[in-house]
Amino acid sequence: MNKNVVTNAVAAIATFAGWYLQQPLLFSVGLFALSGALTNWLAVHMLFEKVPLLYGSGVIPQRFEQFKSGIYQLVMTQFFSSDNIDRFLADEQKSAEPVFDFEPVIAQTDLSSAFDSLLKVVEQSSFGGMLGMFGGSAALQPLKEPFIAKLKLSLTDISQSEQFRQLVLAQLDQPEQLEGVRNKVDSIVRQRLDELTPELVKDIIQQMIRQHLGWLVVWGGVFGGIIGLIAGVLQ
Repeated sequence: MNKNVVTNAVAAIATFAGWYLQQPLLFSVGLFALSGALTNWLAVHMLFEKVPLLYGSGVIPQRFEQFKSGIYQLVMTQFFSSDNIDRFLADEQKSAEPVFDFEPVIAQTDLSSAFDSLLKVVEQSSFGGMLGMFGGSAALQPLKEPFIAKLKLSLTDISQSEQFRQLVLAQLDQPEQLEGVRNKVDSIVRQRLDELTPELVKDIIQQMIRQHLGWLVVWGGVFGGIIGLIAGVLQ
């Protein structure tokens, strides 16, 4: 249900009914309600769209660069400030939970090169000649998948250990590391913001707040109707 359409329709019907039935009080209520609803609807519309001859309309698309700058400042100064990162690391030091979950990353990592390196080591060792008697490195190929599965399991266990967790925290706590993290985040944020267009910014804000701004039209009609009622009674 579109709040704007319903509110304006009800106010317009009341206005027409009051005029047609020669009911001054109903006409006053409807007219004031219609003026309040229409005014607020126009104000909401002017936030997102440029209206000819109305100065200040289309403010969100026109202030597109300021909007992007505001997002950047919010992300970098509020979420990724040095104080917040230090607080995060301090909280993690007290927590028993892992800092990061590396299991999904390890699961998707191709460790074939680790097995290939192992084969080279074996071939170049004193076992290389013996291995050649059994078909060379090809004889070990059936062990590739079990080896990789075991290696991933071992890496996951290591990444979840307390010692590894403390090492990660200690590394992140280094000033140069923190600055590197902030620089990387800064680069990602800037890149994503550069991809925004005025039209996309308008759509984002519309999706977030337009539904709630519809209540401005409703309450504009309600308060306009109350004022119209008071004005009609006083007459």
